[in-house]
Amino acid sequence: MNDVEQHPARRNTRQRDAVMALLSNVDGFHSAQELHVMLRERGANVGLTTVYRTLQLLAETNEIDVMQVPGSDTRYRRCSDRHHHHLVCRGCGRTVEVLGPAVERWADRVGEEHGFTDVSHTLEIFGTCGRCAR
Repeated sequence: MNDVEQHPARRNTRQRDAVMALLSNVDGFHSAQELHVMLRERGANVGLTTVYRTLQLLAETNEIDVMQVPGSDTRYRRCSDRHHHHLVCRGCGRTVEVLGPAVERWADRVGEEHGFTDVSHTLEIFGTCGRCAR
């Protein structure tokens, strides 16, 4: 790729802008299908294939977070730029960003003990929020 070309996720397209605007205005993690429905409800003419492709590119460039939910579709969310983990309600999907300095130290130590460098990780904690528990 030469200096003039951009990575496809960096190109500002109408569809990419629509997906990013939606992700900036919704809470929690959502599947590509859910996001596609929301876009259509807002009048955006974006195909499902384009939504999938856009989400994949945004995930590759770390502009969005991706969560694999056991027994469910991959979910996407726009999060803060700092490293964090997620506390996710099994009932409503409400998501809270949490920091985990103890987890960070543990991951680094385990990597070091086994001769690994450049260690990274993801962590999702699932539970039931207070509203769903009532």
